[in-house]
Amino acid sequence: MSTYDTLIQGGTLIDGRRNPRVRADVAIKDGRIAAIGLLNASDAERVLDAGGMMVAPGFVDLHTHYDSQLFWDPYCTISGLHGITSVVIGNCGYGFAPVRPGQREAAMQTLTRVEQISYESMRLTLPWTWESFPEFLDAVEATPKGINVLPYLGVNPLLNYVLGEEAAKSRPATQQENTRIANLFEEALAAGACGWSAIRCAPDCYSSVHRDHDGTSFPSDLMSKETALALARVMARRNEGFTQQMMVSNDPQDDMAHLEELAAVSGRPVIWNALVADAADPGRHRMAIAWFDSCRERGLPLYCQAVTCDTSTPFTLDIWNLWDANPGWQRALTGDVAERMRKFSDPAVRAGLRQENIVLYPLHLTTLTHTELPEYQKYEGMTVTRIAEELNVHPVDALLDISVAEELRTHWKAALLEPADSVTRELIQNPWLIPGLSDGGAHTKMMTTGRFPTEHIETYVRDYHWVTLEEMHWKLSAFPAWVAGFRNRGVIARGAPADIVVYDYDGLRALPDEIVHDLPGGDWRRYCRAEGYHYIIVNGEVTFTDGTCTGATPGRLLRHGG
Repeated sequence: MSTYDTLIQGGTLIDGRRNPRVRADVAIKDGRIAAIGLLNASDAERVLDAGGMMVAPGFVDLHTHYDSQLFWDPYCTISGLHGITSVVIGNCGYGFAPVRPGQREAAMQTLTRVEQISYESMRLTLPWTWESFPEFLDAVEATPKGINVLPYLGVNPLLNYVLGEEAAKSRPATQQENTRIANLFEEALAAGACGWSAIRCAPDCYSSVHRDHDGTSFPSDLMSKETALALARVMARRNEGFTQQMMVSNDPQDDMAHLEELAAVSGRPVIWNALVADAADPGRHRMAIAWFDSCRERGLPLYCQAVTCDTSTPFTLDIWNLWDANPGWQRALTGDVAERMRKFSDPAVRAGLRQENIVLYPLHLTTLTHTELPEYQKYEGMTVTRIAEELNVHPVDALLDISVAEELRTHWKAALLEPADSVTRELIQNPWLIPGLSDGGAHTKMMTTGRFPTEHIETYVRDYHWVTLEEMHWKLSAFPAWVAGFRNRGVIARGAPADIVVYDYDGLRALPDEIVHDLPGGDWRRYCRAEGYHYIIVNGEVTFTDGTCTGATPGRLLRHGG
């Protein structure tokens, strides 16, 4: 009988802990790393040739929305294609539990609107064998997975469940309801939830792109500080869990004070999403970094996830919702294509839209990429503002005239904010910012940011030399795993679960986006494959070999991160 199940032989090991790389073999037994060193191939049942390759920990993604996709796609692609071996689901306060049977439709409509997840894919594949959060975890555990999953409890289904949907959108919870909310959260933690998540945007502050399917605010927007602190006290009492938070209001100082209180009361990590660097206003992200540095120096477990991947976004106005921060655009972008067409053709609506200042994905950073209309094809590659100058019209009219003439199928591409390598470099080189942010499973007709680990190694390490490979692997694996309470994951060490990537450093790259029609029901999404990953290994089993799926499903539900 062989000593080891698998031996990864001949590679250069990067252990994820910022130690210098070393030539070493890695042996696997029963899904865990059994030995590291110069090992004998005859001691293993199977030998994987890693000659000339890097051997490193699988990547950890703390911000995804694979809550429904994992029921039809075991590998949570595109993340599973790019070396991500563990994901956290249930981000931003959204999810599917606890949900009563009568609330299921609204839960799916919410994710369709705000995260642009295919309604038909949810309708066809969610088994709905649960009502409570523990029952949801049982369903996730029973589903074959090619990737490890750690689940947040989103506060929106929790608030809807306790208060009812109408009350949850119209008032804060009472003291008695807060007790019920805390009890259900404790039940979820006991069953294996990793914590709770929320985006909390004050209803009078239109700085968030998150709106429900009917254009209204979410229950989390009315969630009181008392409710949040009740959840924090549960984590303190159990000494487990963490929270993902975004707060948007007209009083940033009050937001920061509240987040500091959450961290102090719970004693558990608070992950703030998300820091975005804007070349037009670099002072904003630098002030935020200074605040996080201050929290760390005072011993408060407040961490920040930064947007460090390319977020330029292809879109068509028939599905676009990322201008929901602007009230007029949010109203105009609600409804099906026919309803949107009517609004965009209305002179009164147009007049209102011309008055609004789009901050995120602004028009001057929006480019026409493709149109089937011959009269406009000469403008492909131009920004909306340049096209408007050519046509002698307002930029809003340039965008809408072309789109309406093509029944909103015109292809545009927008940048989130003013991009610049200089400000991105500040985020990449900061040792305490968690890189990303992928939003994996969401906005699948617009984004392929689940590619970010490949992009970071390819661009920021190999091409730009901004950080060492050892530092990048720590930021992509060990650091986020540690913050999120993953037990022994994110590193290559004896006894750790064998989540490993074996790749060609010089040949690693993210391939150009493509369109695939693989969603249940036949819908399409953008897809981004990778080159250079020789093996992707999850819990000791190979899931992809040179980009080809093996069919193995060794992924696990990581209750309590373990």
